[in-house]
Amino acid sequence: MAQAPMSCDCFVSLPPGSRDDHVIFGKNSDRPRDEVQEVVYHPAASHPPGSTLECTYIQIPQVERTYAVVLSKPAWLWGAEMGANDQGVCIGNEAVWTREPVVPGEALLGMDLVRLGLERGDSAWAALTVITGLLEQHGQGGQCKEEPEPFSYHNTFLLVDRSEAWVLETAGRLWVAQKVSEGVKNISNQLTIHTEISAEHPELRSVAKNQGWWDGQGEFNFSQVFSPENPPARMELAKKRYKGGTELLQQHDGSVTAEVMMTILRDKPSGICMDSGGFCTTGSMVSVLPRDTSLPCIHFFTATPDPSRSIFKPFIFSDCLTPVLRVVSPQFGPSDPVRKQPRFQSRVDRRHDLYKAHQVALNTMETKPDEGLAVYNVLRDLESQCLSEISAMLSGEIPGDELGDLFFDCVDTEIKFYQ
Repeated sequence: MAQAPMSCDCFVSLPPGSRDDHVIFGKNSDRPRDEVQEVVYHPAASHPPGSTLECTYIQIPQVERTYAVVLSKPAWLWGAEMGANDQGVCIGNEAVWTREPVVPGEALLGMDLVRLGLERGDSAWAALTVITGLLEQHGQGGQCKEEPEPFSYHNTFLLVDRSEAWVLETAGRLWVAQKVSEGVKNISNQLTIHTEISAEHPELRSVAKNQGWWDGQGEFNFSQVFSPENPPARMELAKKRYKGGTELLQQHDGSVTAEVMMTILRDKPSGICMDSGGFCTTGSMVSVLPRDTSLPCIHFFTATPDPSRSIFKPFIFSDCLTPVLRVVSPQFGPSDPVRKQPRFQSRVDRRHDLYKAHQVALNTMETKPDEGLAVYNVLRDLESQCLSEISAMLSGEIPGDELGDLFFDCVDTEIKFYQ
């Protein structure tokens, strides 16, 4: 039996790919099966001149002002798999391997770069320049799983705002970017930029030529030049998912909505919703970014594994947000095995309240299918109700300020149903 492809998947639809005048972003985060993903909110903040910022492994200089962010992130690290800021920017990342070797030692994780781009960038392009600047200064690398066995990679990113999207693909400190202005686009664990290059590292082509990867003649094809000669199985298998994701997007081209994006992220036959061996989809996100800047952006998160058996809950940035601590994992301070040297010598319980309740619900679905299905159907009705309210708000039927605590309310209601 063929091995199921293992990879994350990011999607974007811009008008006319979207049904409405909205940009739709989506991502499934495929990570180690027992890894907990939390959803955290950090308000905008000012920082003293000369202050430093502690990322997952290294410290870097802090900027004077950071934007408010909401992040879906593995609970053990500082960065994020995906998230959004209050400026209407969304970012997700993917693991890739290239001809440039993964340098040993600790640097910025790709997930750190996702968070840094969101905290410092007020547009997709601004976030891209933040990430490429930090790559140049600090590089990328470090252990990407919460265990001693080495697992590191380079990264690609999908950066989206209300008007455009950018695909950013990296090889060490080198990078290339492609602007997407309309239609649909997806990325997976492979290099997808060929000759359609909108921006690039100034030394990209000279490095390729000096290494003997490109003869300097004809068009420069980044994917062809920088893809490894013997790619990891993960990258090869991701080709199936990339193709499947492209086909799903193209099936809905011209009619993509938040509901359609959720359906794509829940699709198991394509492998987009992954459940294979030691990896599975541990968190999912969908965002609606209206082109009309008078309307708020809406961000949906599961905060639990397997979107086909989870519900998406809407988050809206507002001035008076109720903290949603039941999707935030416990903190362990200096005694956290990630912070102690040598790292990853033990494990701690990072499960948050919703994760625990969802685990019980999944067990009920296995042992008492009728009872479990009944609870899940009620929750899917709750999700549909939220989507209807969001649609009414975006069409001006109800004011947006009435929905500021919807994420809190949905999480609280979901836990009560599980109990």
